[in-house]
Amino acid sequence: MISPKSVTGATLIGLIAPFMWGASVSLVRTIAENFGIAQGQCLLYIVAATALFFLIGFPKFDRIPWQYKTIGLATANLSSITFCLSLYFSNGGTQTMEVGMVNYLWPTLTIVFAILFNGQKARWWIAPGALLSFCGIYWILGNGHIAVDAFIEHIKINPISYFLALMAAVTWAGFSSMTRAWSKGENMSTVIFIFDIIIFGAFWAMGVGGSPVITGFGILSVILGGLAMGVAYASWTHGMSYGNITVLAIASYFTPVLSCLFASVWIGAELTAAFWQGVALVVTGSLICWHATRSPSIKHS
Repeated sequence: MISPKSVTGATLIGLIAPFMWGASVSLVRTIAENFGIAQGQCLLYIVAATALFFLIGFPKFDRIPWQYKTIGLATANLSSITFCLSLYFSNGGTQTMEVGMVNYLWPTLTIVFAILFNGQKARWWIAPGALLSFCGIYWILGNGHIAVDAFIEHIKINPISYFLALMAAVTWAGFSSMTRAWSKGENMSTVIFIFDIIIFGAFWAMGVGGSPVITGFGILSVILGGLAMGVAYASWTHGMSYGNITVLAIASYFTPVLSCLFASVWIGAELTAAFWQGVALVVTGSLICWHATRSPSIKHS
């Protein structure tokens, strides 16, 4: 029997996360539309925190380094907030998926951070792989045009949403790196979500987000979104603590494809040929980054 804390077992558990994240963009958007950003995310994290409590409980705080309890916790919460806000401020299903794709730079950034901060070894082609991923985002936001003007004009349509998505990607990659370095095998996901409840609950109390429009579809989205978010956080953090970081990274690279397929059904996003070409570039670039870390002569962490 494979132990959950063995490299193989932890990697298998971590592989659950990309499938859950594939649905999260559309679900978070639907929740925000039905309940408002503050109310909706507060309800989502209540469901997620409850699921996490029964899945993993609370960590042993005395074993967790102060850096992870402070810097790590703050980084994780900043990632959650910026991710939700980026989707809330997006306009329509298509722009929601564009914003989601900007956020999906985090797998490439996770490997880059692992090289910079966790001692992960890599070959020279890590650089063109990372560049290709960023070119994919450029292609999507430029609507298939090479001209810089088209890219800039598209960003100007809703700069806050794209900026928040990029911040969410950077902070999540940073948190993944911190988890590897500081977690000591303790999973703080339940605590992170409780803080998210407090933060969005405070926004709710201040009247942020307007009046909710409660529908059966919205309630279903809250339940599914909360379960997906909770399971994804728990499995990913466990995998990053004990599993093979590069295997998890390569699996996460296909999250954008799953997300786009789910969005086309759930929120009716109309995705152009240029969009799918950009997705292909992001995934290909991420795969190149992964391959740059897996040479047989390189010792894996």
